[in-house]
Amino acid sequence: MEELKPAKEGKVREVYVDGDSIIMVATDRISAFDVILKNKVTDKGAILTRMSSFWFDLTKDIIPNHVVSTELKDMPEYFQKPEYEGRVMKCKKLNMLPIECIVRGYITGSGWASYKENGTVCGIKLPEGLIESDKLPEPIYTPSTKAEIGDHDENISFEQSIEVLEKAFPGKGEEYATKIKDATLNVYKKCAEYALTKGIIIADTKFEFGLDENGEIVLADEVLTPDSSRFWPVEGYKPGQGQPSFDKQFVRDYLKAHPECNYDLPQEIIDKTVAKYKEAFKLLTGKDF
Repeated sequence: MEELKPAKEGKVREVYVDGDSIIMVATDRISAFDVILKNKVTDKGAILTRMSSFWFDLTKDIIPNHVVSTELKDMPEYFQKPEYEGRVMKCKKLNMLPIECIVRGYITGSGWASYKENGTVCGIKLPEGLIESDKLPEPIYTPSTKAEIGDHDENISFEQSIEVLEKAFPGKGEEYATKIKDATLNVYKKCAEYALTKGIIIADTKFEFGLDENGEIVLADEVLTPDSSRFWPVEGYKPGQGQPSFDKQFVRDYLKAHPECNYDLPQEIIDKTVAKYKEAFKLLTGKDF
């Protein structure tokens, strides 16, 4: 059978076109600081696919999503091979909106660094006296541009997101910007409340949206995976310091502490990363991976 070439290749996912659908394949690649690491993380793609599928199902009452099927039997013949089991998702083909929709429920990472400097996160003024990892009074929406591989996303204000969307969709900028902001906050709030009951704090995350054939806004890409979110254990949560995590912050921390590794992780770190992803999956879904 002739080898298929992806129509688009991201840091972690490969996208293939199948008529009026797309096939998203989650690889075992891992990225940090916008660099694809030299290592593969075993089972990572399948864990991310199943976790996204779980969240898409949980949030379909808030906003429709792009999932058509995650069953191998529903895929084109090329993907009906053991290596694709559990890591492919057939989706509607969408016109993607050029905004990364970031929501922060806790103050950490670059947001904490910015707050210490001037009391704001992405230009949003926050109350005085917050400490690292504090829960914010209300989740905040901090959109960014979508960068090409190797470039960095740029944080923008809500007003700037209107301008970006207006340029891409004349006459629709404000409507689309408002709808994706509301959807981002509503999906985050529902999922963060659910995760708390399972022992996980979702500190922050990002979503992406697109337009379907009817011009309706649809939730797309991946949802609330350890690649797109910060997951902290509820047990032992203590503001005033960094938190242990179930996500790839673990990898980022190792790379920061060992720049000499040149984006090549030791096997021990890969094994620990896989274990964290699997533990988060079990806590959230109640199923062993």
